[in-house]
Amino acid sequence: MTKIRAAITGVGGYVPPYILTNEELSRMVDTSDEWIMERIGIKERRILLEEGKATSDMATEAVNQLLRKTGTKPEEVDMLICGVVTPDMQFPATANIICDKVGIKNAFGYDMNAGCSSFLFALITASKFVESGTHKKVVVVGADKMSSIVDYNDRNTSPIFGDGAGAVMLEPCIDGYGIIDSIMHVDGSGRHHLHQVAGGSLRPATFETILRRQHFIYQEGQPVFKAAVANMADVSVRMMERHNLTYENLKYFVPHQANMRIIEATAKRMGIDKKQVMLTITKYGNTTSATIPLCLWEYEHDLKPGDNIIIATFGAGFAWGSCYIKWAYDGSAVADNPDFDKK
Repeated sequence: MTKIRAAITGVGGYVPPYILTNEELSRMVDTSDEWIMERIGIKERRILLEEGKATSDMATEAVNQLLRKTGTKPEEVDMLICGVVTPDMQFPATANIICDKVGIKNAFGYDMNAGCSSFLFALITASKFVESGTHKKVVVVGADKMSSIVDYNDRNTSPIFGDGAGAVMLEPCIDGYGIIDSIMHVDGSGRHHLHQVAGGSLRPATFETILRRQHFIYQEGQPVFKAAVANMADVSVRMMERHNLTYENLKYFVPHQANMRIIEATAKRMGIDKKQVMLTITKYGNTTSATIPLCLWEYEHDLKPGDNIIIATFGAGFAWGSCYIKWAYDGSAVADNPDFDKK
């Protein structure tokens, strides 16, 4: 019996027009372009400044673009999963809001939160619905308005994060393309090093939690850095070994865009060239759930059927993982499409 795999058949993306540079950020908090570039590798990040706009608005832009590029009508979508850390509200799910704004009426969907690994966890979950034969067109979104929970008085976290959204279409494929394998892990003890202190059921919002600035990102840099380097590299190398992949037959490594030093250390451990690493961190920063689909969006034009790709992520939880994808379509076909313009 021919195995059904879930293949990515299209990519859409969106980043807000406003660019927050290191120079501007240095006037808001005690930092500098030199310090940020040396420690993190980010030059600028996009910020959603429009009043009344939320994560779902960026996701809607990405999904609408995806539907146009794949020639898919909203009513043809069976399911939509949104990987997200900054939902529009506690409930309903941001996935439901996206469906309403896009016009997706014949599908069900929900949110998935695995920190910066949210998109990958959602992608692997969605792939199982496609592989089972029950769903033919599944949209997977990664979107976050990180500026909504960033403390711009904190020099350690404020340079890291930006806003953005990306989306992919998953469809069944029997030609050997698609998501081949995945390795996923969580370690809940890591939650102490990276989390949002207040706003959940443990510490509901109060006047005191607001005064103490506990509704922003809290991160202990060194423990997170060490865990990210070790775990992202471990799952990526394991994936290469499991499928006899080397720098010679790997087209691209797609790492979570959190820190340039983490990315470089992981690539070195994998034994691959820096030209094989997808990078958007310098101009978009860490968009959390959106980093992986935005990488695919940026590099789509350079991808061909059969290209071997490894994705690796690490995020709050701790939650991390890797997946091996054999690319399914000629991305250069979209190069002349106005939707591919990212200005």
